[in-house]
This record gives sequence, C-alpha cells and structure tokens, in this order.
Amino acid sequence: MSKVKKKSTRLDGSLSQEDLIFEKIIYFSGWIFLLILLLYLGAFLVFDFIFGLIELELYASNFSVIIFTGTNSAISFALATRIKKNRDQKKKLFGDWLKGEFLFCAIAILVVAAYQW
Repeated sequence: MSKVKKKSTRLDGSLSQEDLIFEKIIYFSGWIFLLILLLYLGAFLVFDFIFGLIELELYASNFSVIIFTGTNSAISFALATRIKKNRDQKKKLFGDWLKGEFLFCAIAILVVAAYQW
C-alpha cells in the first residue's frame, strides 16, 4: 500500500463554480496578453534581425503596445494570485484592478499623445 495521500478533488464549500471560472478567466487574460507580447516581439526578431526582410523601427506606438501588453499581463497574473490568496476580498480587489487599469490606460494614452505631439 502506498503511503502517499491523495489530494482532495472536491471543492471547498465556500468556493463556488463561478469563483473558479472567474479566476481562470483572469489567468487566461494574462496568458493572452503575454502571447500577444511574445508574438509582437517575435515578429521584430524574425523579420527584422534574422531575415532582414522588413526594416522595422520602434516608434512610440510600437513601444506603447509592448509596454501595455507586458504590463497588463503582469497585472492580470498578480490579480489572479491575489484573488486566489484572498477570496473573501475578491470584489474589492477586482474593483481596485479596474480603477488601476483605467488610470494606467489613460496615462499611457496621454503620454503617447504628448510624445507624438
């Protein structure tokens, strides 16, 4: 007989199916932002540096896409981790995340607009 204990596969009584789906959606959005960032940077690497087919330059709009997707990926992963550790504060954390995303996006748009002006 094995002395290894099996992990319980049943859900905690206070954890609903909607909470699990909510956490998975946030993790999924983090992976999507990360995938977009890697594809964007991969295009720079493959087409510009390796093949030399296209001369790509890093303008303010390109740089803002890189910063935006990288930061949003990190923020999504951080939010999912915080919600997993503090499930009782899920609504507060999500509200703070929405406010932070709004402020971050507004500031990013203003910075790029001021730079191009």
